[in-house]
Amino acid sequence: MAEMRCCDEWQPVLVMVTIDFALAVVNILLKKIIDEGIDHLVLITYRTSISAAFLTPIAYFWERKRRPSLTRGLLCYLFVSAMLGATLTQYFFFLGMQYTSATFACAFINMVPVITFVMALPFGLETVDLKSKPGKAKVLGTIVCVGGAMLLTFYKGIPLTNQSSHSRPASANMTNQAHGLSQNQKGAERWTIGSLSLIAGALFWSAWFLVQAKISKKYPFQYSSTAIMSFFGALQSATLSSIIHRDIHIWIVKGKIKILMVLYTGIVGSGLCYVGMSWCVKKRGPLFTAAFSPLIQIIVAMFDISILHGKLYLGSVLGSILVIIGLYLLLWGKSNEVKLCDAKPTQTTDEEGGPVPPA
Repeated sequence: MAEMRCCDEWQPVLVMVTIDFALAVVNILLKKIIDEGIDHLVLITYRTSISAAFLTPIAYFWERKRRPSLTRGLLCYLFVSAMLGATLTQYFFFLGMQYTSATFACAFINMVPVITFVMALPFGLETVDLKSKPGKAKVLGTIVCVGGAMLLTFYKGIPLTNQSSHSRPASANMTNQAHGLSQNQKGAERWTIGSLSLIAGALFWSAWFLVQAKISKKYPFQYSSTAIMSFFGALQSATLSSIIHRDIHIWIVKGKIKILMVLYTGIVGSGLCYVGMSWCVKKRGPLFTAAFSPLIQIIVAMFDISILHGKLYLGSVLGSILVIIGLYLLLWGKSNEVKLCDAKPTQTTDEEGGPVPPA
């Protein structure tokens, strides 16, 4: 019994770590695809369409005997979920990166746990008892986790590894950085638009976790809900793209490698990862799921060092340590909070309405 309880307790953690590894690979591929000039809305449309096509037969055969009929209210929830999580979040983050920089955009992604935590409080999806140790641990863990992610983003520090022969020369790095700054900082107006877009993307992403928490209670079938959400997301992004762009040539994706990248990011990034996150929201709530967002940046940094032969800096190490400590505090607080709720005795009443004393 104890082993089963321990397995159930750590299963959402393992699922989220797996999702973060998959999303790290997806983000690397998406960066490559966007750099080659594909339109953002076209990319979102293809990803969500592939996700819907991939998940629909799985949802049909896996959940058809247990799945209840869809209501208008539930379809509205799924439509809003698609708008928040699949369409608007990706659109505004891509737009923000275009007008600022990828590093600046990562800082807003790392703020998602705090925004989710603050937004969940008035809806009763998260509670904080600052007088209890679990409540203090949740708040402190969230702050430390985001602080580590911000340190990882904005502070480099001294290099801890030697420049390898496979690494790019310093002059090339400086040239690329200067080119990126010249492209991303073409005036205060573009930078302001980019910053506002990133803020909107973080707000929409956090709001998606809250909406998904409601959906998981009303319709706890992750494959079906994600397939429907992806279908709605494809319709929304395609409609938005047709309004903004009139050129049909932007829908043409050339090259086998680029097509395979789009397929992978659609099946894994927009499909399976959303299924896993929906399951974790159902099991542990929106804050628990959102708290793992900063891990994606750490995993991307690991890929950069081990595969792309990038340099390891002091800021990366310190930031990673803080993120891990923050996640541990948050998970400890959530776990002990659940144990305290389960340990509270259920009070019964006698025939006269008074409490029954324990035997």
